[in-house]
Amino acid sequence: MTHLGIPAVPSPASRPVGGGVAFANDGHHFAADTGVDTASLAAAASAPLSVILQVTKRCNFDCSFCSEILQLPDPTLEQLDVMRRNLTGVARVFLSGGEPLMRRDFGEIVDMYHQDHILAVPTNATHGLQHARQIAGKIAFANVGLEGPRATTNRVRGDYDQVMHGVRALMDAGIPLSLSAVVYRSTLPALPFTCQIADVLDAGKVKLIMPLRKGNALDLDENEFISDQEAAETFSRLSELRTVHQWRPALRMTTWTPSNEGHMIVIEPNGVARAWPVYDAPDLWEPLGNVLQEPISAIWQRYRFKENHFAKYLGRSIRTAAHTPAARG
Repeated sequence: MTHLGIPAVPSPASRPVGGGVAFANDGHHFAADTGVDTASLAAAASAPLSVILQVTKRCNFDCSFCSEILQLPDPTLEQLDVMRRNLTGVARVFLSGGEPLMRRDFGEIVDMYHQDHILAVPTNATHGLQHARQIAGKIAFANVGLEGPRATTNRVRGDYDQVMHGVRALMDAGIPLSLSAVVYRSTLPALPFTCQIADVLDAGKVKLIMPLRKGNALDLDENEFISDQEAAETFSRLSELRTVHQWRPALRMTTWTPSNEGHMIVIEPNGVARAWPVYDAPDLWEPLGNVLQEPISAIWQRYRFKENHFAKYLGRSIRTAAHTPAARG
């Protein structure tokens, strides 16, 4: 059935982005041939594979793990257009926040960026109804934060029912979904339910992330932080359950080891680009430059975590289990 006014969403496929790397729409991640050396890919690159662009710091939730507690004014559309031009060569841009869908002009931002970049939107989905139809067919996926069933999500993040209301709006518009969950010791029992919810939503992946000691997470009890060994054991159990229950979403877990240090490039609303997380840096940030003033290619040249960046986004420094496509009748 065709719904008038909703653009067609691209079918799952592998999309080459250059340098022997492709973006796999079904699992919402990058991939390269297993024989290709990560260090060589990073050395040959003139720009990052992926950046996180904060179009706002504002948010309607107050997540217990949130690191983004310091506010900055939203960038104007004119400033975002300058950043867009200076991000030439970046394969994927996360239009992030704060909560990016709080911007009433978010659809205009997507229109500005989607011709030049693969777009992904990290969101709590609570403003999904306002934007879903306008951004459908223009973003590769929405990455919805969800720590598990109602009681767990309500305790850790925000209103579960508001999230799921927005998720339904995104799904009705045909927008592909991923889920992400920040993992506490107290949320470990909820993780199988998170995977089950993702399977029901036909999500491309479930991304599990350990909290970092910054912002609101400074107030977390020390017992909530699990060790890398415990994370490995957790991932192994979930992978076994995934096989038993035939959950289809890809499963990915990022822990904060030396091989993942500084792998993200985060661009704040004022254009300042930072490597994140840098373990011995103030607030875990390492300044790199400003994309309102110079191209990302110049910033990339002095970025010292290139290999970590490529290794993470190609799934080589994190734990992974591949997406299993649904059977077609």
